[in-house]
Amino acid sequence: MANVQEIFNEVFPEKLASNDKIANMDSVFQFNITGDDGGTWAIDFSKDSDYVVEGGVDNADVTIEMKDSDFVDMWEGTLPAPQAFMMGKVKIQGDMGLAMKLQNFIG
Repeated sequence: MANVQEIFNEVFPEKLASNDKIANMDSVFQFNITGDDGGTWAIDFSKDSDYVVEGGVDNADVTIEMKDSDFVDMWEGTLPAPQAFMMGKVKIQGDMGLAMKLQNFIG
């Protein structure tokens, strides 16, 4: 079972480096993950590489906040994103359309 730190620091960078769909994305997503395994990261598609930014950024187009355990459950597919949102386990600020597109790039 992966943890949040591994997903952001190892899995996402590798997955995004080999994803050709992100070329025209040009958006910044901030993740505020609470809990013992939490932290703050951004995925910055406005850059040419090194998309994952530990510690986050100030200019995110979308901010997503959730508990570490819910994030891992979503990542592993045991908690569908729409269900998590409807249950209030995910809080999204900013462009909702972009938030929905994010699943295409990391899901």
